[in-house]
Amino acid sequence: MSVIGQPKSEELRQLYWRDEILQLLFWIQGEGFGQRIEVETLERFLTLDASSSTAHLERLAAQGLLVRDDLGGYQLSDLGRSEGGRIFAAEFAHLTQPAHGACGPECWCRASSAEAAACEEDRRTWVMDW
Repeated sequence: MSVIGQPKSEELRQLYWRDEILQLLFWIQGEGFGQRIEVETLERFLTLDASSSTAHLERLAAQGLLVRDDLGGYQLSDLGRSEGGRIFAAEFAHLTQPAHGACGPECWCRASSAEAAACEEDRRTWVMDW
């Protein structure tokens, strides 16, 4: 995000960067790109300068959300992984919802293959009738 789009108050700016950094680390781990990041990672992905990146990473480590390793890198703590996952899920919730006419997670079609076949037939009939 550009500097113009950041919150103006220091407290909200810290919350904003907390969420962005935890979400980024969660995504990096989930994609299999590694378990740790360095200051340069934030520069590359979030366009933060080195001093801001360092300050944010150190603050998150002090809060117990990140763990600093002996090589100067950081990785998510258990708490950080939990928070990062929650933030990531909330950010992309609109993209992970069932499409119009598709079954949701509570649909009976998830209970058995027979239910899945019946549900698929109902949807096919519904589309043809529409």
